[in-house]
Formats: sequence, structure tokens, C-alpha cells
Amino acid sequence: MKALTLKAPGGLNNILVSDIADPGEPGPGEIRVGIGASSLNFHDLLVANGSIPTEDGRILMSDGGGTVEAIGEGVTEFKVGDSVVSCFFPQWPAGSADASVGTFANTPGDGINGMAAQFVVRHQNAFTLAPKGWTHAESATITTAGLTAWRALVVDGKVKPGDTILTLGTGGVSIAVIQIANMLGAKVIITSSSDEKLERAKKLGASEGVNYRTYAQWSDKVLELTDGKGADHVIELGGPGTLEQSIHAVRVGGHISLIGVLTGRSGEVPTALLMAKQARLQGLVVGSRRNQQDYVAALEANQIHPLIDKTFAMEELAAAFEHQTSGSHFGKICVEW
Repeated sequence: MKALTLKAPGGLNNILVSDIADPGEPGPGEIRVGIGASSLNFHDLLVANGSIPTEDGRILMSDGGGTVEAIGEGVTEFKVGDSVVSCFFPQWPAGSADASVGTFANTPGDGINGMAAQFVVRHQNAFTLAPKGWTHAESATITTAGLTAWRALVVDGKVKPGDTILTLGTGGVSIAVIQIANMLGAKVIITSSSDEKLERAKKLGASEGVNYRTYAQWSDKVLELTDGKGADHVIELGGPGTLEQSIHAVRVGGHISLIGVLTGRSGEVPTALLMAKQARLQGLVVGSRRNQQDYVAALEANQIHPLIDKTFAMEELAAAFEHQTSGSHFGKICVEW
């Protein structure tokens, strides 16, 4: 079968379309899935370009949507023909995170082989059912970006109708934030360097847009838009380069979900400002299998589909990552085969 593998030490020119052994039939508790698509995330890019080292020959990509082809003994949750989507932390069924999810040792496409293959055989806990009627590419957007937004707003943030959410950028997480906020009756302020993208975000349901090139101190504009109060929830996707302004933009007693590292993987935290705001700064990485099942149920109930910017063929994964790094995308980037 074909799979997308990474030759050590990484780099987009070291992504290979490889012929590897078929994984065979599922054992007890396992399912065999024909994978049809994956979606790109910043974490996948860091693995692919060598920033996060992994094993030579690692099969890439954490996200995968596909169809169950066979089930092993004892599997009751799935049947042949079910559409399914992979889990980022297959070892995290529900509840609070523990030490087992403190690293990416069991994350597909990083610590273990990923979903960029024609077929995989995994324990049934490595998947959930996908929303009914979704394509495999649409389903693949759930695993990382969609579930991250769901956990930040619903599981951790406890967003209420009328709350104001600030989200940074117009990638997959931020677009999912708009959609989830619309479900919950919350307002969204979104940032971008493109007025065109901000207008597209408003058409999707964002209340306001702030161009951070026009307003270098964009946090002041957020305060202005909220009558000086600040946002109830901030989806912090930039990291150290944007964190100080996010703290400035949050209301007193508000919630900041620290998700992204687009501006770097380490930096200073303005502790005095954070204390003055009495805000909760919570780091998070995706969510549990139970969280994913709840998110799928909400998507089905609200008949919401993800926004896919562009879809590439399997052999075009390197070009897909280049499209991602260009920052020109609006929504999710997928590969399918």
C-alpha cells in the first residue's frame, strides 16, 4: 500500500510516497480503516520540517478520515462501512488529562505512525464515528483543529450566550471557533492581516474584525470594540509574540486558551499584567475521545460543515505544507487519495 513517510532528519524534500506492507487484518479490539484523507496542522508541519524529531520512515499526519473495512473480535462500537475519524490522543478516553498525554509519544504522525496511509489497523479507541454525510476530508478536520476549538470554548471555557470571544488569525481553529460560537450564541472578534479575510470571516458569522497591520496595538482596538471591558475568552494561537496583547485584550477575570506557537515555542509571560487582569491562562492540546464524540454530536445536530480552503493529492503533501506556511489559506488545508 502507499503511505507518506518522512526520511530523517526531516524537511519537506524528505517527504516520500512509499510502498509499505499492508497492515493486515484487525486483532481483538481493533479495526481496519481505509483512510481517504487527512488535514494539515501546525504540529504536522513541525514534524515534517524536522523541528519535532521523529523516527526515520515515520508515516505522517495526525488526522485521518476513512471507512471501517473490518472489525476484530470484541469490537461493538463500529461496524463495517462506518465513516470514522481518528483521535489525536488515542490513549485518552475521557476526563482530565494525565501524564500519558503530557507528550506526543502516542500521537499519530509523531510518536507513532500516522494516518497518511491507504489503510491502518488500530485499537477501536483510536477512532470515533464521523458526522453523518461528511466527506473524509471534512471529517479529517475534526481531529486536531476542530476539537481544539471545541475544548477551548465548551469544555474549558464554558462559553455562554452573549459572551465575546477573541480569536487570532483565520486558520482552521479560528474558523471552527466562529462556527462553535454561532452554535452557542456568542460573539466573535477575529484578527488578520487581510481585510479580505476579515470580510469573509464576518460572512461566516464573526461580529468584528481587526487588521493587526492597520492596528499594531490590536488589543486596544479589541477593548474599544468591547466598550473597554475586553473579551471574555481569548483563543491565543500566536504564542510569545502575541500573548501580551491577548492578556491586555481579555476582560478582568476572563479566560485565555493558550493553543498555538506560531510566533515561537518559548517566551516571557507578562506576569504583572496577567495578575492585574486576574485572568485564567490555560494551556491545552486538543482533547479526549469523549470530547471528540460530543463535538461530532454537536456538529450533526447543528448541520455544520467545516470550511476547507484547498485540497491536495497525496503526492502533493509538500506543496500543501508550503501553502500552509504562506499564510494565504482561509480555513483548513487537506490532502486526499
